[in-house]
Formats: sequence, structure tokens, C-alpha cells
Amino acid sequence: MLVHESARADFRRARRKAFWRAITSWFRRSDNALLAFDEVRKQLRADAQREGGIRAIPVDHVVGSVGRYRDFDRAFLPRQARTRDRWESVDTAQYSGIELPPIDVYKIGDVYFVKDGNHRVSVARERGQKFVDAHVIEITSPAPITSVEDVLEWLRHTDGVAFYATTRLRDLRPDARIELTLPGQYEKLLEHIATHRWFMGIEQKREIPYSEAVTSWYDRVYLPTVEAIRRANALRDFPNRTEADLYLWVTDHHWYLHEAGLAKEHGLDEIVTEYVKEHSQHPLKRVVRGIDEARPLRSPRPRRKPTE
Repeated sequence: MLVHESARADFRRARRKAFWRAITSWFRRSDNALLAFDEVRKQLRADAQREGGIRAIPVDHVVGSVGRYRDFDRAFLPRQARTRDRWESVDTAQYSGIELPPIDVYKIGDVYFVKDGNHRVSVARERGQKFVDAHVIEITSPAPITSVEDVLEWLRHTDGVAFYATTRLRDLRPDARIELTLPGQYEKLLEHIATHRWFMGIEQKREIPYSEAVTSWYDRVYLPTVEAIRRANALRDFPNRTEADLYLWVTDHHWYLHEAGLAKEHGLDEIVTEYVKEHSQHPLKRVVRGIDEARPLRSPRPRRKPTE
């Protein structure tokens, strides 16, 4: 009786937490829903899958469900009273030391979606359990996914997912992470790759496979520019922007210098430094630049003739 009463108390506490999380989310106008696997898989163009075996997975990396995403919130707290019996039976088994079978999950990037075992995940989180045994099926996603925030971000940027699907950059350069904050910019990156491929074909007098052009562009064009951006610590002058944003802007600036016949006189580091100086979005530097631009030009003050 004591074990069953403890399980009932645990469920009531979990439901109270779910209620207050829902209220807080309503006031903040934030989304508290558990992610639906089929919707995420479709929008991320995550298709290929392979057996991942049984392993211990981090409980806090479980962010969605295949069929029970309406029964739990994003913290896997129970949203429905009808889940009580199953939830309490799992919790009772935990109190009694009964070993439960592994849950079944799909893995996309570094996050997991429950196929079977939603109540076990909910109980594990409520009890402060860090890991849970799971049978894992790995789903290949073209976009880099490391957290629930990544999932939501890529769902908002379908053109970014399309870029990764087209270039297969995650397969070719697994550590690559290219994110843009403005709409319509990934198409420009595809144009850069196409132009790079054309020049490669001219130089090497052969048809260049697309995958070879992608890796060459990333290694020889994109990364050197990003490394120059990092050396200049340029992101501090462009709040809420990314290295990929600056890559596009610096590249456009470099093209302008080339058209003006000045590109050969500037190294990549100098081009980045010059761009940051002229276009910094740091509030204080923008004010200073505005004052400088508004200051009227003065003719040189005539020098006084020395007295004899």
C-alpha cells in the first residue's frame, strides 16, 4: 500500500508541474508541446534509417514521440489524467525494483523520439533519472541536430534543410555547421558552389562531380573566410548574426574590391577587418561611424606666417 500511495503522490506532483508549465508557457507565448516524430521526420527530410542497437540514452535528449505527443508536454510531464493508471504502474515497478524492458526510440541527430515507452520516460524524468536503456533506430537527417532548439530552428528554415539535402554536406564534412539568419540566403550558397564547380572544370579541363565541388568549396573558400572572421573576432560586431552570414557579406565585399581592381592589394584578413570597420552593427560603433559620416569636411587651417 505504501508503494502504491507513493506512486499516486508522484503522479499528482507531476500533473501539478505540467499544469504550471502550461500556465507559464501561455503567459510567455512559448510552445510547450512534445514534438511529433512523423512531422519532424517529414520536414527535416530524414529518410534513411539503420539499426542502432540497445544502449543507454540521456533522458533529457528525448524530445518527442511517435504517437503520444499529445499526452505529455515537452518535459514529458503528463498532460492527461487518463495516463494515470499506466504512469503509476511504471512508477510502482520502479519502487519495487522491477527491471523494465528497454524503450524503443528513433534517433535524429542527437535527439530521440519515443516509439514505445513514453510512460517510462515520463517516470524516469520525474524521478531524476539521467539515462534509460533504449533500443535505438537511427534516422539520417541532412541538417545538423544536437538539441530540441536545433530541431525547431531547422523546421523554421526549410531552405536550410534543402541546402543540406542538396549538398549532402553532413555526409561529406560531418563537422560542418552552416546557419544563416536571413531568408533566401541558402540559395546564394548553392550559387557559390555552382560557380566554384564551373571554375574547377575550367582549370582542370574535366567534368567535376557535384560532391567534389561541394567539399572543395567548403575547404578552399568557405572555411578560409570563416577562419579569417574568427581571427578578427568579427561576430562581436554583428550581434545575432552567424559566421555564415558574415561569409556571404565578406564575399560580396571581396567581389566589389575585385571589380574595382583592388582585390589583389588586400589579403583575406585585411578584407574582413575592413568590412567589419565599415559595416559593424555594434551599437556604439554605429553611433561613432554616424558622427564621422555627418561631420563636415574642413579645409586645412592655414599656417601662420612666422614672425620675424
